Amino acid sequence: MEVFRDIIEFINPIIVVIYIISILFVAVFTVLENRNPLKTISWVLVLIFLPVIGFIFFVFFGQNFRKEKIIARKGLRNVDVLSKMAHAQINHLADGEMFTNPALEEKRNLIHLLLHNSYAVVTIGNKIEVLQNGPATFASIIEAIENAEHFIHLEYYIFADDKLGGKVKEILKRKVKEGVEVRMILDDVGSWELKKPFYEEMRNAGIQIFSFLEVRFPNLTSKVNYRNHRKILIVDGRVGYLGGMNIADRYMDGGVFGFWRDTHLKIEGDAVNTLQTVFSIDWYFVSQTELDDPKYFPSKKITGDKMIQVVASGPDSDWPGIKMGIFHAIASARKYVYIATPYFMPNESVLMALKAAAMGGVDVRVVIPEKSDAFLTHLSTHSYIREMLDAKVRFFFYQKGFLHSKVIIIDDMVSSIGTANMDFRSFEQNFEITAFIYDEETALNLKEDYMSDLKESREVTLETWPLRPRIEKIKESFARLISPLL
Repeated sequence: MEVFRDIIEFINPIIVVIYIISILFVAVFTVLENRNPLKTISWVLVLIFLPVIGFIFFVFFGQNFRKEKIIARKGLRNVDVLSKMAHAQINHLADGEMFTNPALEEKRNLIHLLLHNSYAVVTIGNKIEVLQNGPATFASIIEAIENAEHFIHLEYYIFADDKLGGKVKEILKRKVKEGVEVRMILDDVGSWELKKPFYEEMRNAGIQIFSFLEVRFPNLTSKVNYRNHRKILIVDGRVGYLGGMNIADRYMDGGVFGFWRDTHLKIEGDAVNTLQTVFSIDWYFVSQTELDDPKYFPSKKITGDKMIQVVASGPDSDWPGIKMGIFHAIASARKYVYIATPYFMPNESVLMALKAAAMGGVDVRVVIPEKSDAFLTHLSTHSYIREMLDAKVRFFFYQKGFLHSKVIIIDDMVSSIGTANMDFRSFEQNFEITAFIYDEETALNLKEDYMSDLKESREVTLETWPLRPRIEKIKESFARLISPLL
């Protein structure tokens, strides 16, 4: 017994020393990177309260690798063309020719910002269709795929080999036999359940398919933290899709939630070329092959009158384009800001923009799901509600099922539909894509849908929210501490 006691007495000081060194290492490492102080504090607190688990999490999720090591875009012909087009539009923006609607003139600075920070070229003459929920979305997607004649390009965070995914898979295999080129990019973490036989089946069928940033040892720690959260489909360069829905049964039938509320966007027009450019950049990253043949960027006939900027952002971006665009749109709002998001953990700048807008008399409303598919993020989301209510922001809990839409509507003129949630990960770490739409008709239609969602929701008030159990408040506060890490 004395021998064991001596061993324990010897080991304990070593554990303490390792514990202290680990905390100091993380603190120094994160400080020297000049990263967000909130993240630095969050990691240090995680290490203090969960020393072993916290250090493991830091190794896998905490490293902030230089974006040049993740994906390099410089030198790609598609990027160079996009850059030249964006700079040309910046130089001609002052002439005001694209602002036929006087109300749109007020959004000149937002358009200018997105041209600067993301090369988000403005396209005019697009036709769009807002697709609400799974049945309408997947009916449209399957029809487009069935009608493909030349190529199909898919990029998804989640592709499940279930009933819906299996149906899409069989159509894609058949289209290859008809001579259609099919390319797929699937996020390795989001589509984790797909096994090697699935990829082999697709490749044997003639489908070109790659995982985005494969998470394998020994490179696990450099890749797991940066995920491709985009949902993109382009067919023949004539029609494109983006929005909140992946390819999986739950987006159709709601899964355990019974009903899945989501929003997707179908685009026809020059904006499809900007979608194709984003896909082409990601395709080069996974395959080292450039898709610069003109057949992937066919000329379009003007079929509509919608003005769109498709904004992509991620670890490869010089600036957090989507976050900056959302911040600017909120800060410049005059009448209202309506937001639907499944997760609400905004960074300090967006949080302040929402508060300032509401306190300045703008009608700011946020609808989130009553029940969530992510426990910690749901708790963290709740931790923001009291301060938002104090600032006159109105909060609603969607009760019909799970709300997964990522939609913003502002002043009957600007709206956004895309893949980015209102949280740290979407704003700063994930590869995301969002369409900023400058059109009164679209904004009014989305506003009508938003009001319908509010009828399926309950409003949270300052009178009732503080009455929830103390233990819930404590759990929310702790979740808030690690919200930059979620």
